[in-house]
Amino acid sequence: MTTPTIMAGKLRIPVVAAPLFIISNPDLVIAQCKAGVVGSFPSLNARPIGVLDEWLDRITTELKAYDEAHPDSPSAPFAVNQIVHRSNDRLDQDMELCEKYQVPIVITSLGARVEINERIHAWGGIVLHDVIDNKFAKKAVSKGADGLIAVAAGAGGHAGVLSPFALIQEIRDWFDGPLLLSGSIANGGAVLASQAMGADLAYIGSAFIATKEANANLAYKQALVDYASNDIVYTNLFTGVHGNYLAPSITANGLDPQNLPTSDASKMNFGSGSNGIAKAWKDIWGCGQGIGAITAILSTSDLVQRLTQEYVTAKENLASVVIEKS
Repeated sequence: MTTPTIMAGKLRIPVVAAPLFIISNPDLVIAQCKAGVVGSFPSLNARPIGVLDEWLDRITTELKAYDEAHPDSPSAPFAVNQIVHRSNDRLDQDMELCEKYQVPIVITSLGARVEINERIHAWGGIVLHDVIDNKFAKKAVSKGADGLIAVAAGAGGHAGVLSPFALIQEIRDWFDGPLLLSGSIANGGAVLASQAMGADLAYIGSAFIATKEANANLAYKQALVDYASNDIVYTNLFTGVHGNYLAPSITANGLDPQNLPTSDASKMNFGSGSNGIAKAWKDIWGCGQGIGAITAILSTSDLVQRLTQEYVTAKENLASVVIEKS
């Protein structure tokens, strides 16, 4: 197992919280890091760009103060997600701010770029790149990514279509660096299962939407409690890239979730939607297939506590099975 050095001794449970479009904010990131998991947010959540400066200043200042007050149990590091696709006209400015605040972890998405990775390495940060198949995994590592996030079928947001068993196996055939798994992970047992398959860390998104600190409206959070995997639709309509979304939120915006048109992938949009439905984009609710494990709206601290207890229990149960069969 290869946990990045920057995380060593700082994680309560082997979890990185995924950056959630619109939803991840400083309140959530700080709570995640204090609870002992890597907190993250997309840089594009901070709008206009001056807000990103404010967010990074607050996050670094508050976590530094927390670490000084808790030297025996410091906070986990935080990460900023950068969309490195050429359509992101804010990338250079956002990277300047990440460099200013020495962001420890940068999660790159939608493209792998050598110059971006080298810039992050220059200030001592590490790069985790999300991929949906083995081809993109090899490309990312060849361009300097330190670790990979395997986005398997069932993940929220821009999900892949491959089974986690297949995806992890193929990547582990050649890659021995930090490997994270994303896809329907919403309880501690699934965290342990991801490690059993060969991942180092679990990448969890949807469960953190239903937390008190998340920047999601109450109806969205409650929907994650009320609905399950069969209420999710896989479509590329809203951004040009395929992702999983709650069907009831699509219906509420006047669309038929079972008869959605296909979007033009060459016209990716990550801010306000596409295909003439910009006003509806903010109310289309993304989530992964693991939402059946979400049974209540919790504080981030309580969620991490639940995940940790489930993880410990799963380990104990596995150990008892091994002993029984030996």
